[in-house]
Amino acid sequence: MDRSNQSVVSEFILWGLAHSQNLQVLLFVMFLILYLLIVSGNIVILVLITTDRHLHSPMYFLLANLSFIDMCLSSNTTPKMLSDFLIEDKTISFSGCMFQVFFSHCIAGGEMVLLVVMAYDRYVAICKPLHYFTIMNLKRCTALVLISWTTGFIHGISYLAVVAQLPFCGPKEIDSFFCDMPLVIKLACMDYHNLNTLMNAECGVVAVTCFILLLISYTYILISVHQSSKAGASKALSTCSAHITVVMIFFLPCIFIYVWPLSITWLDKFLAVFYSVVTPLLNPAIYTLRNKDIKNATKRFIGKFLGPKGNS
Repeated sequence: MDRSNQSVVSEFILWGLAHSQNLQVLLFVMFLILYLLIVSGNIVILVLITTDRHLHSPMYFLLANLSFIDMCLSSNTTPKMLSDFLIEDKTISFSGCMFQVFFSHCIAGGEMVLLVVMAYDRYVAICKPLHYFTIMNLKRCTALVLISWTTGFIHGISYLAVVAQLPFCGPKEIDSFFCDMPLVIKLACMDYHNLNTLMNAECGVVAVTCFILLLISYTYILISVHQSSKAGASKALSTCSAHITVVMIFFLPCIFIYVWPLSITWLDKFLAVFYSVVTPLLNPAIYTLRNKDIKNATKRFIGKFLGPKGNS
């Protein structure tokens, strides 16, 4: 196609989740509540881990990083989705769209690697408890977190470098609530099928590799402990159950969106909402509801600030 005849696309139109005005108001209220819970829940975890010395351990250091990533993941798309529920002109600038593409994959790639790091932390804690604090020292934990962020950055910038250079000349409608990479590629004025396959393959390498490493790690933990002590196996299963649950609810939507897309519009939207809103909400709940350390830290935090007032 002659590039001189192509018009420059400066913005995209997001179709969102619904067209009915009443339904959009209902969705706005629902997702606003969910987003406030996501932000407040993860901030509470960050504050507790930062201020309570009893939580200054490798596991909670990694959990604090996971909470920060979850806030970033949801904040990349949810505020724009909320504002679009209230306005008729649901557009996003080209730069804003590229911003979402980059950060979606940067944050997701970082979280995948961080979950692998957290699995390694549990392996050391359960299988090598006497050497735990020697192996998982602050220097190594910091290095592993930096590796996760670096991997996410490389993953995100590789997508941005490709998508930002595509020729867009219209149409410019995206049938979603954010600029999802596969949907943006389909708008390019070129044969996008080979490129889409290549992008899915690149995403698959990261996602499937991390997923397999996680499955191997937790399987090895449970087998190793089961062979040494049945009571230990029960304790290990209880300890790892929260981690395994988080892994499943994070990776399954990613796999069906990017690695093995089903190309069913309503299902893609559901998985996108689950991945960007529900998962960041469930993570703090899963990690804290049955966690005695977090519960005790919460009591100490409340007592520290409300105790003196109550006694005065």
